[in-house]
Amino acid sequence: PSARARLSKPPRAERAQRTRAGPRPALAARRAPAPGAPPPHPPPRGFRAALGGVEIAVIAEFKRRSPSAGALREGAELDQVANAYERGGACAMSVLTEGPNFGGSLADLQSARSVCALPLLRKDFVVEQYQLLEARAAGADAVLLIVAALSPKQLASLHGGARELGLDVLVEVHDREELELALEIGAQLIGINNRDLRDFSVDVARTSLLREAIPPGIAVVSESGIVAPEQLRSLEQEGVDAVLVGEALMRAPDPAGALLALRGKDPEAGHGPARAGAGDDPVAESETVKLPSAQL
Repeated sequence: PSARARLSKPPRAERAQRTRAGPRPALAARRAPAPGAPPPHPPPRGFRAALGGVEIAVIAEFKRRSPSAGALREGAELDQVANAYERGGACAMSVLTEGPNFGGSLADLQSARSVCALPLLRKDFVVEQYQLLEARAAGADAVLLIVAALSPKQLASLHGGARELGLDVLVEVHDREELELALEIGAQLIGINNRDLRDFSVDVARTSLLREAIPPGIAVVSESGIVAPEQLRSLEQEGVDAVLVGEALMRAPDPAGALLALRGKDPEAGHGPARAGAGDDPVAESETVKLPSAQL
């Protein structure tokens, strides 16, 4: 099957269940309150804006498990991890909400919104408009759209729908063809996944190859395979705005210290956010997934 078929298949049953639990009209009403009524939820906190600053930013990811590695952090408490990411200097936080493969849920996103000041990315297999409403209602400031999982028509529709809701959109690409599709829809935030969808190998040079084809003014995030401060410095010199790191931080005994070390800071000294106006902390990653149905 095509990459799009493999990537969009896993969450169908889960989405159907959530659709029954939260009717579309109710979510739509939350999107558009009556004239004069207070907004049903706070305005988005500017995910893309948080990536701008004096040094490369890190988007830190909360991920309970993966299909290939199993549980990443036994008894992981979202509030504790989110606090560690803020102390470590993350500019934003990514929250896995996909359940079958990664053990995530919308409840995790809602919890993150209540305990964390960082802008939040909903990371999931988003393939329909309903999921955008869910994300906004649960407190997301941005959503992930994976070009490989969507038709060009779906991609354009979901991108436009997310922007109408005030959500920033991280459009993920893996090759030049997908990059061209992202640019055609006017993506202003592009994630380059360094993982090859065919064999799941990782090569950070993928970011370098695609970065040169991205016009100025578009924010660029490098995903997967980021493990060392030297990589951050190199990517920063190439004009990359942020990296997304997850598994390495979730496995670390001290996520805040691991994040500071990745940023090239002294864990003993402690440091604030990497970017001006970024809240408190950085990093999050896509990881090795050997199951063909899971590539987050």
